Amino acid sequence: MKQFIQYSCLGLVILLAGSQSLRAQQGGFGTLETANEAAIKAKAAAWLKEVGKSDPATMQKFEALWSQKDRTLTDRLGDTFALGNDAAAKILADARNPKALPSMKVPEVLTAEGQSMFFRANLGLAYSRVLSTRRAFDEGLAVLKLFEPEQTAEPSAYLFHRAVSEHALSQKSEASKSIKRLLDDAPDAAERYVTVSLLMMLDMHTWKDKDLDAVARTMKRIEERIDLAKIGPDTQKLQKQVVNRLDELIKEAENKAKKKDGPPGPPKDPGDDPGDMPGEGQDPNDCPDGMPGDGKQPGDPNNNKPSDQGADESKLPEAPPGSGAADQADVKKLKEQWFNLPTREREQKLNELTIGMQPSHRQAIENYFRNLIPSNAPAPKKGR
Repeated sequence: MKQFIQYSCLGLVILLAGSQSLRAQQGGFGTLETANEAAIKAKAAAWLKEVGKSDPATMQKFEALWSQKDRTLTDRLGDTFALGNDAAAKILADARNPKALPSMKVPEVLTAEGQSMFFRANLGLAYSRVLSTRRAFDEGLAVLKLFEPEQTAEPSAYLFHRAVSEHALSQKSEASKSIKRLLDDAPDAAERYVTVSLLMMLDMHTWKDKDLDAVARTMKRIEERIDLAKIGPDTQKLQKQVVNRLDELIKEAENKAKKKDGPPGPPKDPGDDPGDMPGEGQDPNDCPDGMPGDGKQPGDPNNNKPSDQGADESKLPEAPPGSGAADQADVKKLKEQWFNLPTREREQKLNELTIGMQPSHRQAIENYFRNLIPSNAPAPKKGR
């Protein structure tokens, strides 16, 4: 199955890349081509004149700005608007300042009806592009949704940054639509946009709903939000979703282990099938590492407990008799105690909870508990 998925992904890359190459050779059939640089520069200069900022000093800065050929049209337009509009200058400066937290509201200058669409759409794209580099994907996407790619000088940049935000927010359907339009309708899209878009498509091709990787993606979003001091109801809702899903995964693993040790079938002659011999023929993949069963030992039909002597301490401790959901209870208990535990005791209990688990499972649970404490919270007590 894994090989099949890999070959399918490879085929997708070849198909999409070949389609993009063919469009480039034929001159492109899309409708979202990047505007002519000379025409956009002339329009930007006309805008400066309209707002009364065509004095020699400003125009000298304007010419210096547009001589920077290594910068995108969007970046140069954004800085042109900053020359002629104080509000535009402020939102771009704040977004680029690593010490300033991005605004969670759409700036008023981007919705002001008195401003032209040329100004608002291209400033919005420049602003959201900076937010994307700050990982403020919610805010950047909210801005992009105000406009259409056709209203910007660089439609491919609009579609790319929208897809990046949608992908980061696990909006698979929306991101797929943005990427498809980028590949189909923007024949002059930058190679880096096409390459990264293909990689995002391949990544989303492997996504499954509610698996541990989905939990890890949600936890990454939580981490990004906490880094931006967004610890309000939306972040708390995501945290609750993670805890609930981890509880479900643990319970699913327990139920699977119980089914494995269910009622025995009709008796067989031990000589008929070596796999039916006690202690043999057991599939080690039936129960994931670190997920508890019902306490029975493989190959021991009487469920005799082994001696403590020579026990393997690397294995997950067995659940108490009759509990049936020891790990689920441990997760909830540790969550309730987490804020009041000294640092050393937190690490000790977290290690006890995750010992023996698969690395990806252990990493997901460890990251969740360590992200429960906001980055601006007081330092925890030191362990004795």
